[in-house]
Amino acid sequence: MFSTLRNRFGIPGVISVIALVFAMFGGAYAASNSSGGGKATASAKAKQGPRGKTGKTGPAGPAGPAGPTGPAGPAGAKGDAGTAGSNGTNGTNGKNGESVAIAPYVGPECEEASGEEGAKFTNASGTAYACNGAGGSGGGGGLPAQLGPGQSETGAWKFVSEGGAEQFQLIGWPIPLSSADLSHMTLKAINPEGVGATPAQCPGSVEEPTAAPGYLCVYTDKWQSTFSGAAAGGYKPNAAGTEQAGFGSSGIYLYFENVSPGPVAQGTFAITAPEP
Repeated sequence: MFSTLRNRFGIPGVISVIALVFAMFGGAYAASNSSGGGKATASAKAKQGPRGKTGKTGPAGPAGPAGPTGPAGPAGAKGDAGTAGSNGTNGTNGKNGESVAIAPYVGPECEEASGEEGAKFTNASGTAYACNGAGGSGGGGGLPAQLGPGQSETGAWKFVSEGGAEQFQLIGWPIPLSSADLSHMTLKAINPEGVGATPAQCPGSVEEPTAAPGYLCVYTDKWQSTFSGAAAGGYKPNAAGTEQAGFGSSGIYLYFENVSPGPVAQGTFAITAPEP
């Protein structure tokens, strides 16, 4: 047979036939021998079969943690204006007022007030009365012409320095002293509480100033530490405008010396006319 193939196809042809046979079987032959006997195995690469159908989807797993909050979106556009509301209804008219009749009245409704004199007011709702008041007693005729012996009056004062070497501040009182009392008056200047001694003739305070008879007591509630002078004495007002020591009937000038500009002194005073 081999010779027949060789004669028909030639040597190259025979080799090609043998290669074709091996390719058709797609395998290999192997043999091995051992002491326990011989065993031969043959293997060939099998052709891959068709893909099976896709299986059912498995159950869903647990949800993952929430992601971080995203940034706020841009503000929306302003909405259109709403339509205007309808006008409200008018309220009901009020009732007309009641006229009042007024007439002079003399009778028992006013007896206790002024001897039965007054006026009577009448309308649909009822009657009311207005009675004249009883006459008052005579008044004192205003302020007295002069401050009487041992009588006192009080007031307030304030001084703002302008920086002069010699400065003055007027203190006045509404009820004048008599001319006979002026030579018997003495000025006492009281420093703020706790600063210096308080004279016995001025037992009051800046809140309640008092003075003994024959004294003008000047109390101070504010005296800045920059003050270098003091109310060392007083001068009476006069037409010539000269410095004359003593009291005027309605006031006196306090004297301040070497006070720097700006500081303020202020307080109250009491003056009491001398007694005989």
